[in-house]
Amino acid sequence: MKQMCSLQATPPAQAGCRTTQGETAGGLDLQIMTFNIRNGRANDGENNWIRRNLFVSDIIDQYSPDLLGIQEAFRFQLDELTQRLPEYGEVGIGRDSGTEGEYSAILYQKKRFDVSESGTFWLSDTPAKPSRHWGSACLRICTWAHFTDKASKRSLYVYNTHLDHESQQAREMGVRLIMKYIKERTHQDPFVLTGDFNADEDNPVFEHLKGTESSVSPAGTELVDSFRMLHPNKKPAGTFHDFRGRLDGPKIDYILVTPDTRTLEATIVTINRNGCYPSDHFPVTAQLRFEQQMASVSGK
Repeated sequence: MKQMCSLQATPPAQAGCRTTQGETAGGLDLQIMTFNIRNGRANDGENNWIRRNLFVSDIIDQYSPDLLGIQEAFRFQLDELTQRLPEYGEVGIGRDSGTEGEYSAILYQKKRFDVSESGTFWLSDTPAKPSRHWGSACLRICTWAHFTDKASKRSLYVYNTHLDHESQQAREMGVRLIMKYIKERTHQDPFVLTGDFNADEDNPVFEHLKGTESSVSPAGTELVDSFRMLHPNKKPAGTFHDFRGRLDGPKIDYILVTPDTRTLEATIVTINRNGCYPSDHFPVTAQLRFEQQMASVSGK
């Protein structure tokens, strides 16, 4: 049997750890992470949650993201993480409603941010209630929140989702709905969309997200992959590896931003301990700069 994940401190990280924080002369810097932590009820044998949970919290602690989109987490997993990482607050509900089912939660640094608005909608024809359409194999949701940096009083939105793993129609209709919600957000503050899209880079889903279909992605909401802003030709760049650590798997986890957002660093985190990985997905990080002219105090 493969050795259990070591509980020793994580070795020095690859390039991509945060080097600056907060407001700079050129803009507001934020460290963002997206992380599918693999649902803790899955029968994963030697990769069961009980063998990975400390490693997951160590990775989060090491990279110390300001804002973190988590996918595939059950309530007990989030409770364990926030107990070990008390500096984080949480936004979100389970996809089966309330505390039931998988979350697409957003964690945030409590000392840095206030939350003025938040919510969750279902990726379906009836987004206000638990429901699924378009051939979706599962209930799918998007959780969002409006954050204000306490020091600078500047605000942004974060949207976090997990698209369906079977239905292409559900993926495409899901991102159409997400873009509609983004367009109709209360304030025209900057925004970030994180998630497991279950879609590789050549999937038609990105025709909707990147604004190549003007009727779907209206002006001001076109999105680009922050990782590709710095690494346009890097191969392999897979993020799903099925606990095998392969680098040539599909790239399905993204931190998406508008083209005028500056990406300072972007990393696919491939750290392992004795061949053990914290999840079947690699977490993805990006250090983003929202330029001075982009960000403003909400409502002004």
